Amino acid sequence: QVQLVESGGGLVQAGGSLRLSCASSARTFSTYAMGWFRQAPGKERKFVAHISRTGGSTYYADSVKGRFTVSRDNAKNTVYLQMSSLKAEDTAVYYCAVTDSDYVVVTRRDYAYWGQGTQVTVSS
Repeated sequence: QVQLVESGGGLVQAGGSLRLSCASSARTFSTYAMGWFRQAPGKERKFVAHISRTGGSTYYADSVKGRFTVSRDNAKNTVYLQMSSLKAEDTAVYYCAVTDSDYVVVTRRDYAYWGQGTQVTVSS
């Protein structure tokens, strides 16, 4: 069982920035690729970003490309999501998740463990 705990969410004005963190309990954290998803009220949970085991490869949804940056620190068992130029439509609960796939995966079913989520609200 892998436990994930997100933090860093909050209320920010449009154009502002936030950095989310996701801390993992997994002793083998560096063997997992990680993903970030988000879910707006009344909508499906959607893929945001993926980072490989080493952090050397990243992939983003078109809606956040150029504004969000995913990174990880395997020594701290933590993955980050730096969000800049935030828009009202970025408002959602943000989740981190673990996948053992060797490929970039963007669907929920490919991720085995999830955090509880952290709320991000962008005011316009």
